[in-house]
Amino acid sequence: MRTSDPLRYTTIPLAHGTGEMPAVGFGTLIANRDAAKQAIKAALETGFRHLDAAERYLNEDVVGAAMQEAFAAGIVKREELFVTTKLWNTNHRPERVRPAFEASLRRLQLHYIDLYLIHTPFAFQPGDEMDPRDAHDQPIYDTGVTLVETWRAMERLVDEGKCRAIGLSDITLPKLKEIVEVARIKPAAVQVECHPYLPEWELFEYCQQHGIVLLAFAPLGHGMEPRITDDAVITGIAQRVGRTPAQVALAWAAQRGTAFLTTSTNPAHIEENFDIASLPDEAMQQMKHDITTTIRLNAVVETGVPGFVPRRK
Repeated sequence: MRTSDPLRYTTIPLAHGTGEMPAVGFGTLIANRDAAKQAIKAALETGFRHLDAAERYLNEDVVGAAMQEAFAAGIVKREELFVTTKLWNTNHRPERVRPAFEASLRRLQLHYIDLYLIHTPFAFQPGDEMDPRDAHDQPIYDTGVTLVETWRAMERLVDEGKCRAIGLSDITLPKLKEIVEVARIKPAAVQVECHPYLPEWELFEYCQQHGIVLLAFAPLGHGMEPRITDDAVITGIAQRVGRTPAQVALAWAAQRGTAFLTTSTNPAHIEENFDIASLPDEAMQQMKHDITTTIRLNAVVETGVPGFVPRRK
């Protein structure tokens, strides 16, 4: 039986918020509601203590129910859990931010949120239609609000106490700099696509300089081509250290100082993704210098339309 490596229990203090973020997180973007509930409960039983949700995933109520069952069963206490959720694009206008946040709180059945993110820096036409489109099937953007105005409303949520930290998602470095330069409360974290084929070194360095946690989604490339887990450098390291390619890629993420989110409905994969262990320094250096593929798999940073979230019908 393997001894428990401390890497999987790594936490990252929030310089611009309250508490610490567990580096190993579980994403809740699972379309089937029953499967989502079972997967979340399995993740908590396995040891995950960081859950990532979003209004746009349309299943915050499922996440809330799974957490309440885990609390009742004694699997985890609320104070041991780090919960993130996100403000959707149609709610960027300042007067819509608090109602959206409070609705998320109700669906999640929580009294506070550890981290609230602006899901993307793109404002969509406000209203009940989450994916507003014009006659040419293009997103209808809201030109009546700026990202800074939305950020000011996010800051007020922190002032009111039910939101312990705020941040940004699907953001580019120039946009992040715009907020950091004017923010009264700096972003505690940014959630972006990040993996060995998109290491985001420049963004990561900026985040480190400003005390911002970089939280990676799709750390295994979302199973898309080219497959990160088939990379020759990663598979070679996996063979040498006696781990799976997925565990190597995830260990690289945590060991370099980022947090990450994985998602699976397969209990074996959930356990595999949690069961990471520290890599030798030479393996970290090899991944930094010998992996040559560069690709972005999700174009959300260009449009505000999440590439992995199904269109709402």
